[in-house]
Amino acid sequence: MSKELKTGIVALLVLAMSFWGYSFLKGENIFQPNNRQFKVEYSNIAGLSKSSLVTINGLKVGKVDKILFNPDPTKRGSLIVLFSMDDVFEFSKKSIVKIYSPSPLGGSNLAIIPDYTGENAVSGDVLQGEIESSLFTSIGERLDPIQTKLEHVIVSADSLFKNINDILDKRTIQSVKTSVKTLEHSLADVRKTIQAVNGIMDSTSLDLKETMRYSRNFAENLSNVSDTLVNADLGKIMREAQVTLQTVNNMLKGIDEGKGSLGKFVNDNAMYDNLTNVSKELEQLLREMKLNPKRFVHFSLFGKSATPFNQQNNTNNKTNQ
Repeated sequence: MSKELKTGIVALLVLAMSFWGYSFLKGENIFQPNNRQFKVEYSNIAGLSKSSLVTINGLKVGKVDKILFNPDPTKRGSLIVLFSMDDVFEFSKKSIVKIYSPSPLGGSNLAIIPDYTGENAVSGDVLQGEIESSLFTSIGERLDPIQTKLEHVIVSADSLFKNINDILDKRTIQSVKTSVKTLEHSLADVRKTIQAVNGIMDSTSLDLKETMRYSRNFAENLSNVSDTLVNADLGKIMREAQVTLQTVNNMLKGIDEGKGSLGKFVNDNAMYDNLTNVSKELEQLLREMKLNPKRFVHFSLFGKSATPFNQQNNTNNKTNQ
């Protein structure tokens, strides 16, 4: 074997090893080519790059081959990620391909969340994609509304201070000083009033003590009266009162039934009529004596007879003379 042939073989081996090493660094294995390729559509790939790893349950099963813009005009701006798998692991078309970041400072990878229901995925299928929120993304999502609110607060505070500066002119400041002085005088008057009230309380404290003493004596006397009532034979008193009331009830019942003199007087209508008639005749007699006194006391030298009684004149209150 000539020296030139040996040099050519060594050069070919070096080139082959260099190509294999370059492919290995890119994540490609030329001795075990990928036999399945899938597509996933994303609106944002979150730092995903070509040759990023594809994992299932943390196990590397493939790599990202290409990242292209979607040629569909209706989905302009969206991205299509093509990745290949060198594993025969089966999963359905309902599986989700999620972009995740294994570390805050590292790049993003793809993780297949397998689903085993439905038809199995085959090479060329389009799978559903999701993006997992990273630590910084979550912090950013939470800080964005806070930043917006903080900006509104700063703008409002700026407007408030501007309005305060507009209000607090020299005249307003002077008015505030005058109000403060007036408040000081008012507080002094209140202090004097409190001192006067304290003096009144001191002067009336003796009277208050006397009143309390009288109240205490009254309470003691009331307590003694209560003790007397408690010790009294209230049962006996109540029984006697009940007997007395029963006697009165029996007496009133007898009067109502016409028993006894008082009962007959109250219930006898004839006696009432007689009394009424007597009263009426007595009234007529008195009227006749008033109208015709000579009829009852008659004195005549010549023998003149008395005027007779006239019922009609008596009724009309007229004299017979």
